[in-house]
Amino acid sequence: MPAYQISKDSTIAEIIGHYPYLVDVLVGEYGFHCVGCFASEFETLAEGAVVHGLNDEELEELIQTLVERVQQQN
Repeated sequence: MPAYQISKDSTIAEIIGHYPYLVDVLVGEYGFHCVGCFASEFETLAEGAVVHGLNDEELEELIQTLVERVQQQN
């Protein structure tokens, strides 16, 4: 289990700070181009999901994908 738990309340900057390799998932698979934007410092994953048109089910899928990639790296 990873030391830092990814949740809908995690900021995008926190996630990238702990797991830089997740940029590929966030940008490439989900279109979160905000990873390099100042908004990533305060925007949560849930808020980013709304901005990028993801519904609750898709947000949960995103979180699960991120957690699985972290587990694969460990």
